[in-house]
Amino acid sequence: MADDTAAEALPASTGPSTDGYAGDPAVRDAWDTRYSERHQLWSGQPNGALVAEVADLSPGRALDVGCGEGADAIWLARSGWDVTALEVSGVALARAAAHARDAGADVRWVHAGLVEAALPPASFDLVSAQYPALLRTPDSAAERALLDAVAPGGVLLLVHHAGMDGHHAERQDDAFDPAAYVWPSMVAALLGDDWRIEVDEERPRVVPEGGAGAHHTDDVVLRARRLR
Repeated sequence: MADDTAAEALPASTGPSTDGYAGDPAVRDAWDTRYSERHQLWSGQPNGALVAEVADLSPGRALDVGCGEGADAIWLARSGWDVTALEVSGVALARAAAHARDAGADVRWVHAGLVEAALPPASFDLVSAQYPALLRTPDSAAERALLDAVAPGGVLLLVHHAGMDGHHAERQDDAFDPAAYVWPSMVAALLGDDWRIEVDEERPRVVPEGGAGAHHTDDVVLRARRLR
């Protein structure tokens, strides 16, 4: 289990952090705009890969990276996990906090990017990143932040849409550049002998009804355990 003292450095709250956003304002604004365009962006159901992969884990401290409107964080909290949820969009966090109150779930909400969040190192028994939009940098900062957050004995679960790392824009004005983002293979490449890969595969996705991204039918699932 994660070290209690380190994890207590994170503030507990019933809503988004009031300490201000930590991260790139352009990234925050872009996601706020996307969320503001729809009353509900995602399905409201926990991701199927998360539910399947967490089934055999004993609840401890969990970090939900890019929590969106909160479905995964709420599901984890109601399943007995002590959850910290990280999100760049304040619009999404406000919705997530409201959904958590309705569900009677206690979650720590952190308004920050992963790299800028200054999370206590090695403090989470589960680090879950479901389809994260993590920007790639020359120093692999996002990838290392994911790994650094996992406690000895803990699990990193990274899930993404299969084939997206090889996606090519159909239009010249398509703003999506797969080379700009972190994919599971990049994280797997950084794992040393202090990690054990438990799952690294492509599988059919449990597709939720409604919500953005429902057209993606296959997942890449990386589950790795930190040994020390």
